[in-house]
Amino acid sequence: MSEPVVLKLGGSVVTEKSTPETIAHDQLETLAADVAAFDGSLVVIHGGGSFGHHHASAHGVSRTEGTRDAAAVRAVTGAMRELNDAVVGALAAAGTPAVPVHPFSVASRDDEGTLSLPTGAVAGMLTAGFVPVLHGDLVVHAGEGATVLSGDELVTELARRLDAARVGVCSGVPGVLDEAGDVVERIDSYEEVAAALGGSDATDVTGGMASKVRELLALSAPAYVFDADGVGPFLAGESPGTRIN
Repeated sequence: MSEPVVLKLGGSVVTEKSTPETIAHDQLETLAADVAAFDGSLVVIHGGGSFGHHHASAHGVSRTEGTRDAAAVRAVTGAMRELNDAVVGALAAAGTPAVPVHPFSVASRDDEGTLSLPTGAVAGMLTAGFVPVLHGDLVVHAGEGATVLSGDELVTELARRLDAARVGVCSGVPGVLDEAGDVVERIDSYEEVAAALGGSDATDVTGGMASKVRELLALSAPAYVFDADGVGPFLAGESPGTRIN
């Protein structure tokens, strides 16, 4: 298996994030066409957008606050599977051999919060020529019940475990923005942009851009943050948006 590319499609680009359970159909179709043009080993991860975040917030679940309410778990995981079906369906319709992977069924956290994510099946899917499509989800967390597993955590975990060649994070902005609203071309340390980073405008239980930057800085592979227009160029080997390394 060649070193894969890991691409995250943020919830803000595949859904209408301010309207509960609403898919951004036109944009998703365009993104699917960009992905279908890529000829290589690829893992896709998508965020929760107006599906998972809405339900997680309603039930008071976050990356640190858990729930033992089975109905809450069904609500969040069910919403994420519905969104995953839509993303996988759009990719498949565009010609990508996409297959779903649901993290809640396989991932866990220990009592210190360390994530365990078996990646053998994902590696096998890549070897078989499939494009696995994972998503932000809940995860069983020792001592807490179930907590949020963000798409950004999946990005960094899979990039490390699969020895990714490149990592791309498609968000609702054209890159990491400085205090003047301009795209920062390159970030080598969190301190460089700490003052400019804030949370998401819409409901987001995973930490917003600050969390993305922190986790991407921990990778050895070059990572890029860009908007929907950057997906095609990124998959073509270009360097859109902000490089984080």
